[in-house]
Amino acid sequence: MVKLNKTDKRILDLLNRDGPLTLYEIAEKLEMKPKTVFRSLRKLFENEMISSDPKTRRYSIERKEE
Repeated sequence: MVKLNKTDKRILDLLNRDGPLTLYEIAEKLEMKPKTVFRSLRKLFENEMISSDPKTRRYSIERKEE
């Protein structure tokens, strides 16, 4: 189980509501520095909670196949 901090939860909420979004769009909407957002995005991506489109560089919630 991954321990999510406040930033991680805010990013997931935002992506669930408004996604897919780029790093800079997320940082702007959350009024945070891109570097801070990137650290959380990397953790979420490595734990397969979000995905990233390499062409558009947009992040979105990872949808599990059932």
